Amino acid sequence: MSLRRAVAVPFRAKGRESLSESEFVVALSLDREWFSPDQAKRLVDVAATEGLLDREDDELRPTFEPREVTIPDEFVPGDDVLRQRSNFERALDAIVQSDVDKQDAVAAVNRLQSELGVTVEAAAVVYARREGVELGDLADRAAGELGGE
Repeated sequence: MSLRRAVAVPFRAKGRESLSESEFVVALSLDREWFSPDQAKRLVDVAATEGLLDREDDELRPTFEPREVTIPDEFVPGDDVLRQRSNFERALDAIVQSDVDKQDAVAAVNRLQSELGVTVEAAAVVYARREGVELGDLADRAAGELGGE
C-alpha cells in the first residue's frame, strides 16, 4: 500500500493523468524530499514491475486511479518501497488477498513445488490458478518455466 501511495502523490499533486519520468522524480525527490533522485528513479522501476505504472517513452501513467488512494497527512514512504518483491512474494500477496490463509498457501505451494519439481514461483502460480486467483504477467512468466508459451 505504501508503494501505491508514493506513486499516487505526484499525480495528485500535479493534477495530471501522466507525467514525464523527470517530473515524477522531481516530485518525489525535490518537492517532497522523500528520496534522492536515484532512489526516485528506482521507485519508478519498482512501480513499473509491480504493475502500478505504465511507461511509454518518457511518460508515466498510473494503472490505478490516484485520486482514489487514501494518503494520510503524515504519510512518508519507507525505504521498503524501493525493494522489488520477488515473483513468489507477488504471487503470495495476490493469493492472500483472495482470502486464503498465508500459512496454508505457503504450505500448499511448498507441496506443489516438491510434487511438480518446479520453482517456488511456478508452484505459486499453479496454486493461484487452482484457487481462481488472477496473477496477470506472473502467470505468463511461470508458464515459460513450465514449458508453456
